[in-house]
Amino acid sequence: MTSTTTAPAFRSRRRKRLLATLFGYAAMVCVLVVVGVPLFWILITSFKARPDIYTQPAVWWPRSWHPENYREATTTLPFWTFLRNSLIVTAVVSAVKFALGVFSAYGLVFLRFPGKTLIFLAVVAALMVPNQITVISNYALIAQVGWRNTLLGIIVPLCGVAFGTFLMRNHFLSLPVSVIEAARIDGANWWQLLVRVVLPMSGPTMVAFAVVTLVNEWNEYLWPFLMADDSGVATLPVGLTLLQNTENPSVTNWGPVMAGTVLTMLPILVVFVLLQRHMIKGLTTGAVKG
Repeated sequence: MTSTTTAPAFRSRRRKRLLATLFGYAAMVCVLVVVGVPLFWILITSFKARPDIYTQPAVWWPRSWHPENYREATTTLPFWTFLRNSLIVTAVVSAVKFALGVFSAYGLVFLRFPGKTLIFLAVVAALMVPNQITVISNYALIAQVGWRNTLLGIIVPLCGVAFGTFLMRNHFLSLPVSVIEAARIDGANWWQLLVRVVLPMSGPTMVAFAVVTLVNEWNEYLWPFLMADDSGVATLPVGLTLLQNTENPSVTNWGPVMAGTVLTMLPILVVFVLLQRHMIKGLTTGAVKG
């Protein structure tokens, strides 16, 4: 009796696992198509001559390779100035956000002062407000202080750090209480506790925070576009818009534009590929205990 009832149950479990596996592979294929096809199209178009771009049906493989698009993308406009500006804005904003996120989260978790709960609720409320809503007020303030068309005017309003505070606070709360208490018993002050105990146990989460911040700031478009009146302070995303309208605004030469897009993606793509494992581990820290 036992063997006759166990066999159908075993086959049923096998079918469920097989269906789950097939569904997982189908989902991965769908994601690969949705993400991979546009990236493939951008890369191939960056090597196409104009006749291969404006043709129907679409040409998925260029008849002749046209690498001159990359030379045109870097010489038609001051591409290297855009790159320098993007590096400055991304580095400064990311560093400020990282420092503020770590210190504010540390204060909310390990320091005792009145109003901690209200401050955290304000941080959560800030996460719920889209950045586009604050654009008008920020623009008016920056214009009044005379920071328009400057890197300072681009950098300062981007230094809000609600996400980092939220992420690091939740991670700090998951740290072993016994380790923290042992460090305090040994006489560690707040700085020693942070540098010698908390941060060494928070490596993956800090990497996740840093990568997310770097990617977001590198791809930031709306605010730099509003602040940059000329190419002197424009970042790479804004520079691609200027490149799109260089020759004839009604007919864009997509070859150089796609070449510029590839060059814009490469630096942050390399960073993401190198640090993705630490990023995933950091974002999932505390999800499983054991």
